[in-house]
Amino acid sequence: MYRFNTKGIRSKRTSIRVNGLRVPLLILQPISKPKNAPGVLWIHGGGYMTGMKEMAYIGRAADLVRNHGAVVIAPGYHLSLFHPYPTALKDCYGALLYMKKHARELGINPSQIMVGGESAGGGLAAAISMYARDKGEVNIAFQMPLYPMIDNFDTDSSRDNHAKVWNTRRNHQAWAVYLRKNAKKEVSPYAAPARQKDYSGLPPAYTFVCTAEPFYCETLTYINNLKAAGIPAKVDVYEGLYHAFDMSEPDSPAGKAAIKSFNKHFAYAKKHYFADQKSK
Repeated sequence: MYRFNTKGIRSKRTSIRVNGLRVPLLILQPISKPKNAPGVLWIHGGGYMTGMKEMAYIGRAADLVRNHGAVVIAPGYHLSLFHPYPTALKDCYGALLYMKKHARELGINPSQIMVGGESAGGGLAAAISMYARDKGEVNIAFQMPLYPMIDNFDTDSSRDNHAKVWNTRRNHQAWAVYLRKNAKKEVSPYAAPARQKDYSGLPPAYTFVCTAEPFYCETLTYINNLKAAGIPAKVDVYEGLYHAFDMSEPDSPAGKAAIKSFNKHFAYAKKHYFADQKSK
């Protein structure tokens, strides 16, 4: 059972409609009224088929509000059991458009619209970065796809993985629910970002991952592909451990190290990464 720590955070709720479906949004802001703050679309994990927007309170999204004065929008996207791809992608992109449209009233600097998330949320953050680049409606300044679920094909680390929290069996099941009959096919990179062939023009990126989890290889491949395209990108690697260790054990030595480095890299991004929005 999750315990949500709301200390130092002011929250409000609203909703948008995307393709006829209602998408709830949780908006997290600093207690002091934000002005010209980074705005972060933070997408929850859960293998695309479980999870909830309130998980923003227990992961790294809360750090962004408390430690950096950011404004976070966490979308309650439709889960894949009843709404397979592309519903979650379209829901999250709708939330990104909402952030751009309402940036000033939310206290967001329009030139610092960012995306992030854990696990499947990291996968959606990567997919949204690609989708937004190609649509040309929102310019994203920075992406934080933490240990992202982005490859619907087996990799060396996901092929025979029996770790706790997430493993090969659960990964195959989740992709099958999200992509249905296309789970092991060459799908769009918006569905599985590892299928991307063109990494140019994507936002700078930071992530971290551990060596024993399924998403180790696909995370490193994603960062290497960004770097090969000339995009500033960094990954921190933690030995052993298991998927989402920073959320399960935030007070462990590795958890503390990962959280500290995440905050350091976001502070750098806040100072250095901007993407002006196009005028209508």
